[in-house]
Amino acid sequence: MHHRPDQGIHILIIGGGIAGLALGIGLDRRNVSYTIYEASTELSFAGAGIALGPNTTRAMALLDPALREAYDSISTKNQSLGKEHHFADFLLAEPRFGASQGFHGAAVASEHFVRSGAHRKDLMGVMRSLLSTDDKIVFGKRAVQVRQVGDKVKVEFADGSCVEADAVVGCDGGKGVTRCAVLGGTYPDQVDVAYSGRYVYRAVIPPGKGQEVLGEYADDSKIFLGKGIYFAAYPLSGGGFNFLAGRQTDEPWGHPHWTCEVTKEDMLRDFEGCDARLLRLLEWASPLRWGLFHHLHTPTYHNGLVALLGDVAHASTPHQGAGAGQCFEDALVMSHLLARVKSVAELEAVFEVYDSICRPRAQEIVRTSNETGLLYTMTHPDCGEDMDKITSNARQRFHWIWTHDLEGDLRQAEDGLQASMARRSTTESS
Repeated sequence: MHHRPDQGIHILIIGGGIAGLALGIGLDRRNVSYTIYEASTELSFAGAGIALGPNTTRAMALLDPALREAYDSISTKNQSLGKEHHFADFLLAEPRFGASQGFHGAAVASEHFVRSGAHRKDLMGVMRSLLSTDDKIVFGKRAVQVRQVGDKVKVEFADGSCVEADAVVGCDGGKGVTRCAVLGGTYPDQVDVAYSGRYVYRAVIPPGKGQEVLGEYADDSKIFLGKGIYFAAYPLSGGGFNFLAGRQTDEPWGHPHWTCEVTKEDMLRDFEGCDARLLRLLEWASPLRWGLFHHLHTPTYHNGLVALLGDVAHASTPHQGAGAGQCFEDALVMSHLLARVKSVAELEAVFEVYDSICRPRAQEIVRTSNETGLLYTMTHPDCGEDMDKITSNARQRFHWIWTHDLEGDLRQAEDGLQASMARRSTTESS
């Protein structure tokens, strides 16, 4: 635990999902005062499973070693001997998984990679348990407006109540109200999320059922590729499998919400001609299309005393298994900086430095994840349906994500904050 004198500041975090909880854990560890305001009446667990890479588990350990230990206790890794460093085996979605044309799969692996996966509910449960006190999170508070008034930030809630804080960090998801607070005035065309042209069906395959259907192909993470479609499966703790079935259409979404109910026949029709085993796994999926949206362009992550963290800053498609992980990296840098604040006057400098470190990397993850989706659906302009080109591209695509120097980010944050405060001091004295 870091012990430091009281700064006299209080941070208001909007959103109690993974990003908000991660920041809360980091601030607890560093004795920075905060409160999380969450819209739902209890923790919500949208999405079934979550896969994290080695950069994320390192970020967890730096945020709080107890978080990494707790995650390790609920997560699972690749099970097969010799495959601990495999990102996924690439196969074809057609009948016999490509064997009919002499293709027997291609491994995408790296010595720098160790996959782990867990149920989202389990992860958020252990994260919630690590908050120092129960009153750190207030439920049933949906923020409807966030605005800076002088040297305070005023937050209004749907129930008519209002609070003020020294600063606000928005962790309220891709459609969060804090995004408008940061971008609405200067970049109004970048507030809304954009549809990627892809949607997915989701399922958690019960323990034993994935093995029963896929047999030898149920050992570890698999991605099945087809023209305009893909399937992804990876193991979860407890013996289950997280299963996604995705489709690329490039047509407008055209629905008011991020999900759209269809019939089971419509769902199966999306994947006509695919291997029967994959269609059997779809039996555990609800016929609910989840649109994949992202923030391809976010010009800034802060405006005055309001900052963005997690999906509200950089909502991403899931194709690299890196979107959720970026929440932990954001939280690490932000908590590290806030722990060094000596007065309210330094908060804007903190957000400026945070933006300079986290935004370039996060936005590149959003961009390259979208590219990876084109790769999986065999619509990438450079690779098309050529499996040699696809696997070659994939094998070099992810290293920069997994090997990122997080400690270097923290050193850069310290140096950047010091330089920013020196510049501000010079400006004020001149």
